[in-house]
Amino acid sequence: MGKTTGFLEIDRQDRKYLPASDRVRNYKEFVIPLGEKALRDQAARCMDCGIPYCHNGCPVNNQIPDWNDLVYHDDWAEACRNLHSTNNFPEFTGRICPAPCEASCTLNLTEAPVTIKTIECAIVDRGWTEGWIKPQIAAQKTGKRVAVVGGGPAGMACAQQLARAGHDVHLFEKNAKIGGLLRYGIPDFKMEKHTIDRRLEQLAAEGVTFHTNVHIGVDKKAKELANEFDAVVLTGGSERPRDLPVEGRNLQGVHFAMEFLPQQNRRVSDEPLMNVEPILAGGKHVIVIGGGDTGSDCIGTSFRQGAVSVTQLEIMPMPPEHENKFLTWPDWPLKMRTSSSQAEGATRDFAVMTRRIIGDGGKVKAIECVRVDDKMKPIEGSEFELKADLVLLAMGFVSPVHEGMLTELGVQLDPRGNVAADTATYKTSLDNVFAAGDMRRGQSLVVWAIREGRQAAREVDLFLMGETLLPR
Repeated sequence: MGKTTGFLEIDRQDRKYLPASDRVRNYKEFVIPLGEKALRDQAARCMDCGIPYCHNGCPVNNQIPDWNDLVYHDDWAEACRNLHSTNNFPEFTGRICPAPCEASCTLNLTEAPVTIKTIECAIVDRGWTEGWIKPQIAAQKTGKRVAVVGGGPAGMACAQQLARAGHDVHLFEKNAKIGGLLRYGIPDFKMEKHTIDRRLEQLAAEGVTFHTNVHIGVDKKAKELANEFDAVVLTGGSERPRDLPVEGRNLQGVHFAMEFLPQQNRRVSDEPLMNVEPILAGGKHVIVIGGGDTGSDCIGTSFRQGAVSVTQLEIMPMPPEHENKFLTWPDWPLKMRTSSSQAEGATRDFAVMTRRIIGDGGKVKAIECVRVDDKMKPIEGSEFELKADLVLLAMGFVSPVHEGMLTELGVQLDPRGNVAADTATYKTSLDNVFAAGDMRRGQSLVVWAIREGRQAAREVDLFLMGETLLPR
C-alpha cells in the first residue's frame, strides 16, 4: 500500500448532497463529487489489512485495495481497467449500491470505513471523461447464437460478456428501451439515464443486437426462441409485487410502486406513458407502505411532484441507531438508515400494520392502522387513522411473472416461485436454457444482478464451446 498510516492520519470524507430545497425542484442527480486530492486522500485510508474482507462483502468481488492504491498513486487509467475487470457497470453500482463492501471494510471495526463507493464512482466517471472506456470487440466469432431475455443489469452484463467471447448475442426487452429497473424503476435523481445509454452504445459496438418492444411469451413464443438459438438466458427480473390484501385495496388512488415510478421516469425521458391512467402525487397526502429502497424512491418522486405530505410506514420495528460492530462485522448490519429521499421531509413510522383502506365515492381518503408488537401481533387500543389521497404499495416482489414465457417453457421453479437454477451452472431444467439475476435468486441488488449475469455468461460459453476464458 502507498500510505500504510493513511487511516490513522486522514478522517473519512464522503460526497455531499445539494440542499433538499434545491434538489426537489428537478429530477437531476444531486450528489456533489469529491475533488481529486480528496479522493486520493480517501484512497490512502485503505489500510493494508492483510485479509481484505471488502472482497467478499462486494458481490462482484471488486479488487478494492488494488484500485484504491492505484488512485492514491494517481494511476487512474489502470484503476479504471482493474475496476472493469470485475464489474461491467461500476457507474451503476457507484451510484445506487448500498455498499456492503464498506460494511465489510476492516477499518469499519473501530473507525469509519473507507469511502469505497465514492472512489469507485469517481474512477468510472473519469474513465468516461478521459475516453478510457471503449468497446472490447471479439477478435473471432464463434458462430453460436445466444438469446438473452430481459434488458436489466443481469441481462446487460450477460450479453456483454458473451459478445466479448465472440458469440452472436441478441438481447430481448419487452419495454421500449433497455435498462430494466435501472431505467424504469430507479428515479433519475438517483441515476440519470444517459449512464445507461452510453453503455448500450458500447454493447452495440461489441456486437449485441437489441430487440425492444418484444415481449417473449406474448409477442414471440418462448419455445421458438429456444429452438432458434443455441442457448437462451432468462434474466427477466422479479416483477410480481407483494400485494396488500385488505378492505379498500381496489379504491381509486391505491397503486403498486411499480405502477407509479415508471410513469415519472417515462415523463423525464419524454417516453409515452401508453394507455395508462396518470398517477401523480401533486397536492396530495401520500402514504408509502414499505420501508425499503423502492419506498424511498416513491418518497423522493412524490416530493418532486409536489406532494403536500409523505408518510412511510414499515411493519418491522425501528432498527437500532448503531450496530454492535464486533458482533455483526463483516456482515451487513441491521441499523437505522435514512435515505436522501427520506431526509427530504418524509414522516417515518415503524411497527405499523395497515388494517383497511377507507374510501369516499370510490376514492381513497384515509387508511386505518394498528401498531404491532415484536411478534407482529396487533396491540389492542393502538388503532389510528392517517389521511391519504394516494397510497403506494412498496412491499417488495415475491417472484418473476409466471404467466407467458415461464409457463410456456415449462421450466422448473424453486419453492419461492423463482426459476430453479444453481450458481454452479445457472442451467434450468431445460438443456439449453439458463437463468440469472432476480428471476433466479429473487428480489435483490443491482450488484448481485451484475454478478449473476457475468457468471451465467461464463457457464453459457463453457456449455457452447467446451471451454471458456471468461472470468468467474
